[in-house]
Amino acid sequence: MKKILFTFILLFTISFGFAQNASGNTVTSKEVPPVWPGCEEASSSSNCFNKKLAMHIQQNFKFPKDYTAEDKGTKVLVSFIVNKEGKVEITQVKGGRKSLQEEAKRNILAMPEMKPGHLNGKPRDIKYTVPFNF
Repeated sequence: MKKILFTFILLFTISFGFAQNASGNTVTSKEVPPVWPGCEEASSSSNCFNKKLAMHIQQNFKFPKDYTAEDKGTKVLVSFIVNKEGKVEITQVKGGRKSLQEEAKRNILAMPEMKPGHLNGKPRDIKYTVPFNF
């Protein structure tokens, strides 16, 4: 089980930088990810976020009561944002049957409120997609 959860973290990626053009000059802006409670002093808040997310999912993961051998290997993708207020909002759930989707959503919605991500000092919604392998 721990191997499965660890595997999804390796697959979990996000891009934090992008470039903008301004009158022929290139201006690079850095998107700052949300800060998970306890990661405020971390040298890399994105690494700390990923570790805390993996730990959260592992500690809160439960198989649905109607889980069967047929569900083994089922993948559910949960897309969510950490909004401008630092709260989690589910945007999409794909794959698996309803009870597996509900468990994946429950786990993500149990994440704590955090300091929101920002771009150029302004709070911003930050999107994530997490795979759950049952």
